[in-house]
Amino acid sequence: MEFTPALQPATLIKRYKRFLADVITPAGELLTLHCPNTGAMTGCATPGDTVWYSTSANLKRKYAHTWELTQTQTGDFICVNTLQANNVVKEALRENLLPELSGYTKILSEVKYGAERSRIDFMLQADNKVNCYIEVKSVTLSEQGSGFFPDAVSLRGQKHLRELMSVVMHGERAVLLFAVLHSAITRVSPARHIDAKYAQLLCEAQECGVEIIAWRAELSANGLTLTSPLPVCL
Repeated sequence: MEFTPALQPATLIKRYKRFLADVITPAGELLTLHCPNTGAMTGCATPGDTVWYSTSANLKRKYAHTWELTQTQTGDFICVNTLQANNVVKEALRENLLPELSGYTKILSEVKYGAERSRIDFMLQADNKVNCYIEVKSVTLSEQGSGFFPDAVSLRGQKHLRELMSVVMHGERAVLLFAVLHSAITRVSPARHIDAKYAQLLCEAQECGVEIIAWRAELSANGLTLTSPLPVCL
């Protein structure tokens, strides 16, 4: 997945009000960016980091620029735009880059399902196959090479696990896909120290038959591509 037009760099001054960030460009211009991430963004928003941002041609937008990537002062790349996780996964599904999810002929997005009125990120369909429901979670919290999800208590994430378990109990296939969007992460675990209930439900989901997989992305200012699986340690 390529960034078109190309991203531009700036230096992060601060993130505030969850959705805003002030940066300064190499030319010395002060800009306010839209931050498309409602999470804690721990380790992803340190003042002095390099921010890579996109610019919209939509003149009606209040903030024309969107924070896409962080390049930390140690050189790690992190995708902070949570919307890009689904984009890079959809591209991988279309191009059959994920062997465990290949062999399907139709990809549907944002399909309503479940008793708790959810929308699944992707539903895969094919003749002579049960439907495959895929929930995508972006992993950016890194601690000594381990990636953790979630980075804050996530009632929504807990709900999604319950919905996936229900899918399995109704005879269909359910997959939780961790899209690892931090270049320093080499393995993924539930963040028990942040959301113990989510960690418990994740173990229950695996025992119920929900498939839990993780794929890391190659990240740069040019684009994102899912490249290799990572172990999930429950």
